[in-house]
Amino acid sequence: MPNIKQQKKRVRSAERERLENRRYRSTIKTFFRRLERAVEDGDGAAAAAEHRALMRWIDKAAARGALHRNTAARRKASAARLLSRSS
Repeated sequence: MPNIKQQKKRVRSAERERLENRRYRSTIKTFFRRLERAVEDGDGAAAAAEHRALMRWIDKAAARGALHRNTAARRKASAARLLSRSS
């Protein structure tokens, strides 16, 4: 446990940032599962809408540092492959 005031503050802010990053990652997983479900159901319009939403969340997460840019690119490529199977 830190004794210095600034380090106590850093611990608090790091925890807030960790939870925010976790929200981004969790939401991306949820959207990916929704995309998979839409592709399995054969609903092209829903799959395209889910894909667009997923791309936005991935880009936001990468821009703020919740995801590494290479991880973001890999997730986007994976989603694009999944979407191409639905057509």
